[in-house]
Amino acid sequence: MTDVQEAQRATGCPFSEKAQAFDPFGAEYQFDPAEALRWSREQEPVFYASSLGYWVVSRYDDIKAIFRDNIAFSPAIALEKITPVSQEAIDALNGYGYAMNRTLVNEDEPQHTERRRALMSHFEPARLEGHEEMVRRLTREALDRIVDRGEADLVDEMLWEIPLTVALHFLGVPEDDMAKLREFSVAHTVNTWGRPTKEEQVGVAHAVGKFWQYSGQVLEKMRANPDMPGWMPYAIRKQKELPEVVTDSYLHSMMMAIIVAAHETTAHASANMFRRLLENRELWDEVCAAPSLIPNTVEECLRHSGSVVAWRRIATKPVTVGGVDLPEGAKILMVTASANHDPRQFENPDELDIFRDNTTDHLTFGYGSHQCMGKNLARLEMRIFLEEFTRRLPHMELVEQEFTFVPNTSFRGPEHLLVRWDPAKNPERTDPQAREPRLRFEVGAPNASALSRPVVVAEREEIAEGVVRLSLADPKGRDLPRWSAGGHVDLLFGDYERKYSLCGDPARTDRLQIAVLREPESRGGSVWLHDNLQPGTELSFRGPKNHFPLDEHAERYVLIAGGIGITPILAMADRLKHLGKDYELHYAGRTRAKMAFLDRLMADHGERLNVYSGDEGRRMDLTGLAGGYEVGRQVYACGPDRLLDAIGAVCADWPEGALHVEHFTAGASLLDPEHEQPFEAELADSGFTVTVAADQTLLDALRAAGIDVASDCEEGLCGTCEVGVLDGDVDHRDKVLSAAEHRESKRLMACCSRGKGKLRLAL
Repeated sequence: MTDVQEAQRATGCPFSEKAQAFDPFGAEYQFDPAEALRWSREQEPVFYASSLGYWVVSRYDDIKAIFRDNIAFSPAIALEKITPVSQEAIDALNGYGYAMNRTLVNEDEPQHTERRRALMSHFEPARLEGHEEMVRRLTREALDRIVDRGEADLVDEMLWEIPLTVALHFLGVPEDDMAKLREFSVAHTVNTWGRPTKEEQVGVAHAVGKFWQYSGQVLEKMRANPDMPGWMPYAIRKQKELPEVVTDSYLHSMMMAIIVAAHETTAHASANMFRRLLENRELWDEVCAAPSLIPNTVEECLRHSGSVVAWRRIATKPVTVGGVDLPEGAKILMVTASANHDPRQFENPDELDIFRDNTTDHLTFGYGSHQCMGKNLARLEMRIFLEEFTRRLPHMELVEQEFTFVPNTSFRGPEHLLVRWDPAKNPERTDPQAREPRLRFEVGAPNASALSRPVVVAEREEIAEGVVRLSLADPKGRDLPRWSAGGHVDLLFGDYERKYSLCGDPARTDRLQIAVLREPESRGGSVWLHDNLQPGTELSFRGPKNHFPLDEHAERYVLIAGGIGITPILAMADRLKHLGKDYELHYAGRTRAKMAFLDRLMADHGERLNVYSGDEGRRMDLTGLAGGYEVGRQVYACGPDRLLDAIGAVCADWPEGALHVEHFTAGASLLDPEHEQPFEAELADSGFTVTVAADQTLLDALRAAGIDVASDCEEGLCGTCEVGVLDGDVDHRDKVLSAAEHRESKRLMACCSRGKGKLRLAL
């Protein structure tokens, strides 16, 4: 129980003053929902908002758990009017025959999954690729209209119109009445998630009623010509095959709901993206210089300032969320904007970090079976918008302005976005090639392997025979990301990409330090680095990442290093010394002359250091070092595979979490298509099954189905593509999980591991 909950119990007050004062229609929440709920994430992650009649949930893990359970947490109220309306407004709606029914957003199981399966094929990545040309054409035409003007309101002049045009084209709806549809969409948002006055409610009701009638008229035109292209004609054809699944009332409701959903959120998200990047000029310039960053930049903007702020659920039985008991019938407001700023999930969450490697974990698109089907179309549009503007108007800047938003609980984007630029500086005036796209975008979530930060070699020092220490700095003198003991970076140099553990001072943000052993018999990267990298050399890296983290809560530690494996172990020893922990350090090498950092280790960790040098005839006794399992003691080891395999054998019967090792080579763990068997993977959270072919990884099959799974090395080394396993026999091929974790089979690495038969996964 938290301190706040203890205090509440002692005083008899069920909720804090801040919880009682919370108002989602107040200025603070409307301006920045994540910041408005910072206190909740830190102190009271589940509370009752009496002004709203909802339980508010603000932390990432709690919200994701709610998304995963559509039975206990029904989506039935997702489109319920959050503000009760007057009888006059109800009468106005009824006058239009308004009969909005269930849609994919607010439908319970099993009907929801049945309809989603029947209608989702148009949203698969392979089908969406055909829309890129149209999105590109519309964006270029809009830019052509304003490029020589020097100023524009991006919302009014393109960011609303293009997503709406794309949405209508995707749906198969005629592209007329654009202004009318924008009016209808705003009315629908206010009607469902806003707090209009009683007088405003009637006007909103008339607009929504007209929207309902308009949707019905378009639907009838489609019925007369069901062979037209588009998702709605496809749904009409599906109705003939599955009349009990795709019903008349469902089609009419979906026609209205998806016209809004398919474009309004993309328009808001795009406006939020341009605003945030132009407010952070260094990031804008970074993207202008390196367009390969665009997919991850879009994703990070969706996390940091997404257009979908919150979703709603209702408890179908007594439930516990975040340690708080909720009664049956409890209405829940899941503030996904707050979850996306939860430091338990995202490091430095309030920073807009376009190099963030887990940004696809965001909940802006929801999660599980109710995740937004149109997410990849939205990504495609936003990527093209950003690529065209950074190429043709890299000098564009934000005009000082006061941003306004349509007041509501759940969707957010500025109503206007004023920008300006000097037309005389337009690149295309001197270089016609500036009008031409620089790259195509694959449909789907971004791949972390496309990310890299520029650095320069600040210092180079020979610290042992065949070992160099490199200090890396930002070329512009900016701070580099923070890291922790056990962390590493993926260094990109020449034609190589290699992983190197960090071994400097984590408190220094101006330098990252690595040590590299020259290995002539390896794949060539270390030799190239030794021969070519000098102070001033420019290269890049990804990370830092930490798949070998130090648990700082044990009683005793045994640190074991072999050769260049000393680099992460050194950082751990430094950290344990700083914490005042009980530790011993064992370091083996062929000769003392080849053992990196030996002088520093003796100076800083002398009493705890044990050196085993081959030329002195000293060898590690792993059985003696590790001994039997001891409660409260943890062993960390890094070095050659033969060392790690030997340690694993000695500690084979230890419980999970007592032994930690790190590998930097994949060995023979990768896919061999000639000797594989296909298998099926049931996705429990998403409600359908994918087939993984013999020549396909599970990761590839998931991407083809539109499931977002982050990845990086795709060699079974980094742990980025980890997926939870609910049932099934796994053929583990990674070097991330321990032997005990392989036996338990609660997780797998989607890039390399496979199923021995059908698997059931937590996706």
